[in-house]
Order: sequence, then structure tokens, then C-alpha cells
Amino acid sequence: MKTNKFVFINNIIIDKIISSQLCLNIHKKMKIKLLTIGKTDNKQLIKLIDEYQNRLKHYVKFELEIIPDIKNVKNLSKVQQKNKEGELILSKLQNTDELILLDDKGKHFTSIDFSKYLQKKMNSGLRQLVLVIGGPYGFSDAVYIKSQGKISLSKMTFSHQMIRLFIVEQLYRVFTILKNEPYHHE
Repeated sequence: MKTNKFVFINNIIIDKIISSQLCLNIHKKMKIKLLTIGKTDNKQLIKLIDEYQNRLKHYVKFELEIIPDIKNVKNLSKVQQKNKEGELILSKLQNTDELILLDDKGKHFTSIDFSKYLQKKMNSGLRQLVLVIGGPYGFSDAVYIKSQGKISLSKMTFSHQMIRLFIVEQLYRVFTILKNEPYHHE
């Protein structure tokens, strides 16, 4: 089977090699930051997350920032805990950031659709996309108000530590899709 030698970008036919180089230049301009609440203790998960972070460096500026767990949560209600975590999340944002929450009520994507979504974000000239994994009770109202969107990775529930691995792997998958590299299979 013969593969297409050309692709369309903004209704212009461009050679695939030139296209992947253009996409790479656009990707390097936008930074993706993943904010999480609390550290991961599982050494196997840490190793896998590190592996995909290292792979991502070839495609995009990426940062994983861990917000320390709140102390004395036993003395707080769920709402109080969400509010305190929300304050910490919002304090990590710049005015020009676009905040997207990883939330079970968010939009579902296939990997291909997620790659198109991120390509649009990169094409828009966005400087930094901030993805956030909330604490055990989700996000405060203030964080929901500030966010520009929500993404769900599944209808099932996973630990916050597992979600870190899943989103970092999906980001890597997105960039291999955009670069037409042989990682993703349909």
C-alpha cells in the first residue's frame, strides 16, 4: 500500500517531510505543564512516567510539577481540602496560560482526536497549556471557573498516580501521531 507523500495544512498541500518539520517547530514554541497534587510513591510508576517525559523532550517543552500534599487534611472537610488545593493550583498559573482540567466529567477523545485538539492549541500561538490532575475530591469551584476546558481519559476511575502515567503516555502518543512516527496503530 502506497502512503501519501503530501498532507494538507490550512488547505495547502505540503510534502510530509516539510510538514513534520513545521509541526516540530510549532511544538517547540508551546510548553505543556502537567500540575499534580501529591507525590507518587510507586517506583515502577515513577520509572514509567520518567521514561515518557524523556521521550516527550524530543517534541515539546514539557514540565511535570508536583504540588505537595496539604498537611493536616484530617482536620479539613472535603470542600476545605478542595479549596486549599485550588488555591495552590491557581497560584501556579500565569495570566496567559490555558488551564485544562483532567476531570471525569470532561470531554472524551480518541488519540487521533486528541492529537488534532493539541495541534489546534499549538497553531493558535498558545505559549503554555496547563493540564491539571486534581486531588482525591476533584477541583474547587474557583479552579472550575478559571479553567478553559475539561478532558476525561476514561469513564472508569483510576488513581491519580495512574492518571499521571496515562496522560504523559498520551502526550507522547499525540506527538508521534503528529510526526507520522510508527508508535500509534489504528
